[in-house]
Amino acid sequence: MKTQLAFPLALALGLLMQGAAPAQEAPKGPTGAATPFRLGTLELATLRDADFAVPNDGKTFGADVGPAEVAKVLTAGGAPTDKIHVSIDALLVRTAGHVVVLDTGLGNPAVSGLMLSLKLAGVSPDQVTDVLITHTHGDHVGGVATADHKPAFPNAKIRMSAKEWAWMQSQPGAKTLAAIIAPQVQTFEPGQTVLPGITAVAIAGHTPGHVGYEVASGRAHLLDIGDTAHSSVISLARPDWVMGFDSDPVVGKASRRALLTRLAASHELIFSPHFPYPGVGRVVVAGDGFAWQAGLK
Repeated sequence: MKTQLAFPLALALGLLMQGAAPAQEAPKGPTGAATPFRLGTLELATLRDADFAVPNDGKTFGADVGPAEVAKVLTAGGAPTDKIHVSIDALLVRTAGHVVVLDTGLGNPAVSGLMLSLKLAGVSPDQVTDVLITHTHGDHVGGVATADHKPAFPNAKIRMSAKEWAWMQSQPGAKTLAAIIAPQVQTFEPGQTVLPGITAVAIAGHTPGHVGYEVASGRAHLLDIGDTAHSSVISLARPDWVMGFDSDPVVGKASRRALLTRLAASHELIFSPHFPYPGVGRVVVAGDGFAWQAGLK
């Protein structure tokens, strides 16, 4: 599938690593924002990177049902029907002896606001001790390197699942980026506590080693769901529809439904990198699907 509109290289990389590059409206920016909040005794902040829009053309959202059905769900959700707007955000966590960034955005200085957002949160790149990657699509891992091919977080360990690291290194479009970060990479198996208060959680279907991160402080919990869901409208209302970005759409549908069911039952706080900024809230049952309740309450 050929790209019909120009958009940042890192985003193109992410799509090419999935085997498809659907037409997209280029992100506008860069703009920065940092929204701090507390989780138990931990200090967190959501970090804005960019925004982009996917056309409602039947190639990505609802690829198995078509644009007309997708438009009905968008209309019911009070959203435009011609395109699906998606945020690209990251999460900052300060935990015992660590300054942690979860995912790194696009990494394109023309559009990416992550570094500005990090500055607004009072953190410089050299203060980051750990970068946790949910998966290695370009809109999540592009920001680990600078435009001049140097590590963006020079003092950080870059942590991802062993399966995801192996997959990244196998992708032709990711070899340059993988070579830049290789000295910093440390891998783990899902289910492990990767840092104090942060546990990796396997979430199958999106990429071979895709994970979420459970952040905990006492009885307070938050799950970074990575790319389990992309649209706060479509992905929740129709979790069983095919998502074109998933490497295994069948497994992705089942995994999405199972996780959303669990989150709605537990009422656990989540962070979703692609939901409207700042992307923190809860999932609730709505009919035979789910709905988004933004905010900490």
